[in-house]
Amino acid sequence: MLRPITTLALALLAACGPSGQATTTAPPQATPPTVTRQMATAAATPQASAAAAQAGQLGQASIALERMAQGLDSPTFAVGDGGGRLFVVEKTGKIQLFAAGTQDPKLFLDIVDRVGSNESERGLLSVAFHPQFAQNGLLYVDYTDRAGDTVIARFHASGDSADPASEQVLLTIQQPYANHNGGQIAFGPDGYLYIGMGDGGSAGDPQGNGQNPDALLGKLLRIDVDGGQPYAIPADNPFAKGGGKGEIWAVGLRNPWRFSFDRATGDLYIADVGQNKIEEIDFQAAGAGAGANYGWNATEGDECYQRGCDLAAYVAPVAQYTHAEGCSVTGGYVYRGERIPALQGTYLYADYCSGTIWGLQRDAGGAWQQRVLLTSGLQISSFGQDDAGELYLTTLDDDSLYQIVGT
Repeated sequence: MLRPITTLALALLAACGPSGQATTTAPPQATPPTVTRQMATAAATPQASAAAAQAGQLGQASIALERMAQGLDSPTFAVGDGGGRLFVVEKTGKIQLFAAGTQDPKLFLDIVDRVGSNESERGLLSVAFHPQFAQNGLLYVDYTDRAGDTVIARFHASGDSADPASEQVLLTIQQPYANHNGGQIAFGPDGYLYIGMGDGGSAGDPQGNGQNPDALLGKLLRIDVDGGQPYAIPADNPFAKGGGKGEIWAVGLRNPWRFSFDRATGDLYIADVGQNKIEEIDFQAAGAGAGANYGWNATEGDECYQRGCDLAAYVAPVAQYTHAEGCSVTGGYVYRGERIPALQGTYLYADYCSGTIWGLQRDAGGAWQQRVLLTSGLQISSFGQDDAGELYLTTLDDDSLYQIVGT
């Protein structure tokens, strides 16, 4: 565990954030290719997981932030490696290592020479450690290259450093615009690597990527990094036998900047950044969700973005908020640590513009309840999770790493 530099005590508020930005109307465009009705309805209404873990009392939770490190270079992500260490990703192309009990980072990986970070949404965006990292030393990164395209690459590490020369590129995806690059990669409980891809950018998905099964943009991808070179397609992916790109797991996403799996249940939470009006949290129960269609660009949240859309054809979010409360959702994790018992089983997420942090939890009847936990005023770029299940924040306005603690 890192030792705190200082505690940021912030008021617990019942309302949040500045008003949103000006909106625009959906641009006129040709009807994009769409997935079949069967695919659109493949994910059932979320139900309580069979392995649902004990939940805390969200209404009693009270949190604060402890600054663990500062002076980072545009931190975008934080994660443990399974061995008690914490790693912070910097947008410019470096990964810093924090050993247990230390505040001073050590450079773990430097790929600044190949990362294009000149645009606000580009750069080195996340890292995922192989489930057998302790044995094989393999880690995976998501970055935009100097041409602006998304690269998913593998590196090998030994001790306290990874070798930049060990890079093996698994996948390169051309990006038509500078924004909506996605950025999250994570191993699921099934051992496969999941990759969040934005719709390619501009506004309104002008190329119709979100609903196009022949495009990797606007999707959640799922690949087997152990089954072939450079990877294999899992047999239960919805297009593994044709009809679309084999890597696709779910469709209809605008910019899933952050997603995560509940380490206790295997449930998947996807925070999808909205267009003009609505920020949303999407959900897949463990063992379900293949081919789920979350609606973009036909829908934004639980409303039609394209006039006359069929809302029933798409999977609705389990939580959302409008641009009266923020402008860009930053997804987090389900809390599974021990320091804040009242947060147990609660999914945390935030807004980048307002700094508001929410908690989301299902009640005994399966209904979703959300509550504002903290208004931080910080530009929260990402949440992080250590090996003990404790949660962190990375922030861009003060280039810091914070730990979420109870009060």
